[in-house]
Amino acid sequence: MHILFLTDNFPPEVNAPASRTHEHCRSWVAAGHRVTVVTCAPNFPAGRVHEGYSNKLWHQETVDGIRVIRVWTYIAPNDGFGRRVIDYLSFMVSATVASLFIHDVDVVIGTSPQFFTACAACLVGVFKRRPFVFELRDIWPESIKAVGAMRQSVAISLLEKLELLLYRRAAKIVSVTYSFRRTLAQRGVDARKIDVVTNGVDVSRFSPRPKDVELVEALGLQDKFVAGYIGTHGMAHSLETLLDAAAHLRGLARGDRFRIVLLGDGARKEALRAMAAERGLDNVLFLDSVPKEQVARYWSILDVSIIHLRRAELFTTVIPSKLFECMGMGVPVLLGVLGESADIVRREGIGVVFEPENSAELAEKLADFDADRAQLAKYRAQCTASAQHYDRSALAHAMLRSIESAVEARRACLDRTHVSGDRPP
Repeated sequence: MHILFLTDNFPPEVNAPASRTHEHCRSWVAAGHRVTVVTCAPNFPAGRVHEGYSNKLWHQETVDGIRVIRVWTYIAPNDGFGRRVIDYLSFMVSATVASLFIHDVDVVIGTSPQFFTACAACLVGVFKRRPFVFELRDIWPESIKAVGAMRQSVAISLLEKLELLLYRRAAKIVSVTYSFRRTLAQRGVDARKIDVVTNGVDVSRFSPRPKDVELVEALGLQDKFVAGYIGTHGMAHSLETLLDAAAHLRGLARGDRFRIVLLGDGARKEALRAMAAERGLDNVLFLDSVPKEQVARYWSILDVSIIHLRRAELFTTVIPSKLFECMGMGVPVLLGVLGESADIVRREGIGVVFEPENSAELAEKLADFDADRAQLAKYRAQCTASAQHYDRSALAHAMLRSIESAVEARRACLDRTHVSGDRPP
């Protein structure tokens, strides 16, 4: 089977969509399938093309047996809605055109969060008369409203109509959460064509290890209790809550023991850095993004990981992908997200849930973790055990079965059409 996968994020970018797509496609190649990925020059999240790449009309490379086609896009940093939409639209056009020159395709996959990529995959599926599979990583454009980037308007209403059209045109929808599946079913989408394949972790790369001594010394973290946030610093993450928690910790009797590390990049990073400097929060460290192969070193220095999203109804339906990396690394979790991800934390026994945007409770939970090292050790052990339930390789094969079912259904339809003499849909 030849799988054509459209995504605007792919390594060397290190965000969740890039990692999931790469690891899934690598598994499918290992299973004997051909995989072609159409993407753009790596530039997320700063909006600058990574060293060694250029923003050309067409660039081809091979990554772990995956044929990767990079196309030209209008590149913009992840901090302005209007320019980002132009970025998304340019990728939709370029990916659609490029895909027409890729032959012998059996299925076309488009992944969110922004669904203009899925629009391109849908169009390519129509042109090539092949099934279109929608990998649903985010409910978009609802997430735009949830972070306050746009309010309900004529434009949003039109996008919502387009969103529903894509769901209905898809031969299969692969959702990363059960909540998304319920939401789509409530909106009239046929639940029988929605499969759930959660995010997971590559246990061959993310596994428990001692603290990286060199890194601890370089960052001045000796004898400190280190809490960390690793990921995008965006509007959705409300990382001001971590800064407020850092201020609370300074008021504790043993407050100097605590350090909060924020690793990554994003639209809010510079504002957060300025805010911390203005408040004199010397217990907060801002670190720049690191290459994918270095991320595990930084996970290793954490005593606990903080995962946080702003308080919004939509975010009760998401599962942050870094939750699974915490499990793989054996790092206990302090989760400031309610809903399905909180259910996982409680069910697996890998940490504690706190109310989103409640900085006082976050500081209190950090102090509790430091005071009860026996409980912390139990959480670590449970993380390692739970990671096996979310092995990326097994999840990749689960998604492959969904893709194969879409291809088989299409072939069966063509066979019936051939017998009846009617045109295929």
